[in-house]
Amino acid sequence: MIRNAMPLFAALLLLSAAPARAGEVSSLYTSLDLDKCKLVESNPDEGGSAVWDCKGHEGMRVRVAEGDLRFFVSYGPDAAKQTAAGQTLGPFNNIHGTLEWRVERKGQRWAPFATILRYFWDSGDGRKGQTLVVTKLGPDDACHIAHVETAGNPRANEMARDAADRHARDFDCAASRSMRYMPGGAQSGN
Repeated sequence: MIRNAMPLFAALLLLSAAPARAGEVSSLYTSLDLDKCKLVESNPDEGGSAVWDCKGHEGMRVRVAEGDLRFFVSYGPDAAKQTAAGQTLGPFNNIHGTLEWRVERKGQRWAPFATILRYFWDSGDGRKGQTLVVTKLGPDDACHIAHVETAGNPRANEMARDAADRHARDFDCAASRSMRYMPGGAQSGN
């Protein structure tokens, strides 16, 4: 019996020793406290719009813009030109003060490939909620790849991480639409 199990055990050992497709993946967290960010633009006469420059993982630029009571978050030196700079949730919203970075080990450093940020929203008709926004960080663009509703979804954080890990690296910001995970976790197109 033990002799018959040896080939199976050897195969399982080889599979467990195989390198992961994209290296070790983890989460790191940085503060997104706008009071500690540099205010670079303020237009109180134009509906209260503003732009802040914040520091993220390893000093990466995090551009936060607010306009029409909605927040837009983009990343890196060309943040204002990214798809993410024009993406937000439809309802009036605000953002959480902590930014989760999905990072992959590359040599001695952790390279970010996505972020997860909690948005608090208010539809204006009494409905309020929270959505986790998953954003791809690419060399040429950043964009929303998933919106995960937190209401009725006890696995929302896990689902957001899974969406980032499975889709962020290959997501085409120009050709793809973000996924939406509804209350209870059901997935649909946005």
